[in-house]
Amino acid sequence: MQPEQIETLCRLFDDEETQIGTLGKPFESMEAVMNPNSPKIVCDRRGFALYFSRSVIPHVRGKEQQEWLLHYPYLKHLGMYAYRREVLREITQLPQSPLELAESLEQLRWLENGYRIRVGHTDTETVGIDTPADLQRAEEFLKSL
Repeated sequence: MQPEQIETLCRLFDDEETQIGTLGKPFESMEAVMNPNSPKIVCDRRGFALYFSRSVIPHVRGKEQQEWLLHYPYLKHLGMYAYRREVLREITQLPQSPLELAESLEQLRWLENGYRIRVGHTDTETVGIDTPADLQRAEEFLKSL
């Protein structure tokens, strides 16, 4: 995690309504948006997550799919979290939820149980490792440093 990302996560907690903080980064291509290994975040106007999905959401009606990125700011979930202490204690006791099981995304368990996740924006990419191809990209990234 970069210092800028840590600072962004910390600032989310200036608002007492923030229970959980996470980061999102704008997608740069529709090919990346369509990758199910890159979860998408849909937020409300105040920056709270409404939903996370492996599917391309929202669907931009009336436009060709290759144009969607011009009409909606798709946000990639980077998978970093910060928690208020009491919230972390609570969410670790929650059983898996139907949405979590359907999408295989743990943050949906928290949303289904009424927790608020504030999303900070960053332009700094991270290297998530979910597949063998991701591991190869991470190794290449580390060699380039």
